[in-house]
Amino acid sequence: MTGLRLLPIFLLVAVSLQAQQLSLFTQYRENATLLNPAAMEGDFLAFGQNLTFGANYRAQWVGLDNAPTTSTIRASYLNKDGSGVALMAGGHIINDQTGPTGFTGLYGRIGGVLSGDPEYSGFAVGLSVGYVQFRVDASEVRLREDNDILGDQNQNQWHPDVGLGLYYYTTVGDQDYFYGGVSVPQVLGLDLSFQDEQGEYFIERVRHFYGMLGFYKFFSDDSFLEPSMWVKYAQNAPVNVDINLRYLLPGRALWIGAGGSSSSTVHGELGTVIDQGDSIIKIGYGYDYSFSSFGPSVGSTHEINLSISLDR
Repeated sequence: MTGLRLLPIFLLVAVSLQAQQLSLFTQYRENATLLNPAAMEGDFLAFGQNLTFGANYRAQWVGLDNAPTTSTIRASYLNKDGSGVALMAGGHIINDQTGPTGFTGLYGRIGGVLSGDPEYSGFAVGLSVGYVQFRVDASEVRLREDNDILGDQNQNQWHPDVGLGLYYYTTVGDQDYFYGGVSVPQVLGLDLSFQDEQGEYFIERVRHFYGMLGFYKFFSDDSFLEPSMWVKYAQNAPVNVDINLRYLLPGRALWIGAGGSSSSTVHGELGTVIDQGDSIIKIGYGYDYSFSSFGPSVGSTHEINLSISLDR
């Protein structure tokens, strides 16, 4: 049995993964350092906090069998008192599962910010290095023709992974920020082959190219408005563009946001900010709904994000 005979079985998975071999996020600004190893945390640009810990859980297409789920834990640090080349570092753990296939990765992140004063502007170069386990539960894959299972053994392989990114940010006027970056979060494209006594099957991962732009407009009542855009491209898949507008209400206790993507998905977000003086806790919820050709049957997507940032 070859991988070619198994292509119809993975048709639905292939459709979703063509644009989603890497994990998606509704609150992509809260996960910027996962998408670009050179990116600044939003808590640094918005609140001046240079040490951030965060966790995110995303359940996509709720109500469908074998729908994707993603869990992440992250940490990041910037030496904002440095100059010349200021150190940035961090890392994250990610677990992504779609039906019988999934991956778990552990990444470290290091980079430098070329700047005379990182609190005002800088050009960052970042590198992430990780080790990723790819897995297939063969007993959950059934042949369409006779409903036989593909195999009775779970298969997994470990592979190194590397990501590269560039990022620029600068103050505009007295206090506003512009930021933008490009990245290749998975430089090493992979062709994985799994085999047991009952057959052979393949998983191919291709390079993704990301771009992100945004602007913080701050107001005198401690509120801000943040328009942003996330552009994604992978070979043999259409360019996908997410656009979002987020508003932190006066008093910095609550934010709301809304946006959409070129894949006919709309999303909204709601969150709270707990300012404890030397630390800030944020809890955010994101919701997606798709109006694509799949129709309402693809279900909705829910995402929860928690972070704590400190000034160190």
